[in-house]
Amino acid sequence: MFALARRAVLVTGASGFVGPHLVRALIERGARVSGLGLEPPPADVALDAWRTADLLDADALASAVAEAKPDAVVHLAGQSSAARSFEIPVETFRANATGTWNLLEAVRTGARSARVLVVGTGEVYGPQPEGSRVVEGAPFHPVSPYAISKAAGDALAELRGRTQGLDIVRTRSFGHTGPGQQARFVVPAFAQQIAAIERGGGEPVLRVGNLEVTRDLADVRDIARAYVALLERGRAGEAYNVCRGEGVKLTEVVRWLAERAHVAVRVEPDPARMRPADVPWLVGDPAKLARDTGWRPEIPLERTLDDVLEEWRRRAA
Repeated sequence: MFALARRAVLVTGASGFVGPHLVRALIERGARVSGLGLEPPPADVALDAWRTADLLDADALASAVAEAKPDAVVHLAGQSSAARSFEIPVETFRANATGTWNLLEAVRTGARSARVLVVGTGEVYGPQPEGSRVVEGAPFHPVSPYAISKAAGDALAELRGRTQGLDIVRTRSFGHTGPGQQARFVVPAFAQQIAAIERGGGEPVLRVGNLEVTRDLADVRDIARAYVALLERGRAGEAYNVCRGEGVKLTEVVRWLAERAHVAVRVEPDPARMRPADVPWLVGDPAKLARDTGWRPEIPLERTLDDVLEEWRRRAA
């Protein structure tokens, strides 16, 4: 077991959606946490230090990692939107594939003994048979530039761990939402619209993309706990699905949120919110993660949706 107490942990992308949740979870385990990214550090977490570096600037990144002297690294940074990846495919690939390569090189030269958690996505698997739960040994069939870039990052991390002896654990993280997520992602996009409608912001219409898809959707706070568990008990060289293991159709997500609206809303499709390619069914099997770490999701999806809606109500007010 990799004990986190008093260990120095570097989190790339600590200012993103998952970052602040993860930093809090690491601090609760006694870790000394520093962050790295291009944005300002998160204001509501107690980081030991913040380092500004671009994943695509290999020299600056190597200097930052060597200066941090981490015992462990969690790599969250990158371009995280599948929808946006269709608009900026080259930039997405560079951030997620080249950026991962540069980070692992920086670890090799400046913190070779560090344990590294490379966070990937379940979208690398692509469309799966309805009713199935995909396992880690399944082949990749990515359908978006984002998924392609993360599949490349996964392969590069596996290669560097196997050929250079780095202590690398990989995740294939399925959909997650919760407080702090930007409205360009699906659940907060719904919640933001409902909150605005409740405040009298225009006609009572909830505009949506393709709702005829089934996703494995977990709470970000459970996901942060899974990353901590993988740092502590994940096996080097292995990849793990991080997911609830249950599918929910987006029509059900919208229904749940609309029922909690303080005013009646109607749902209308918006062509601008449709992806050029989509995955009708994607549900993961978390059995390997549970077996090796003991992690289980704890937060019901209904509570997560309620928390997101209440957050956007506060913002609207």
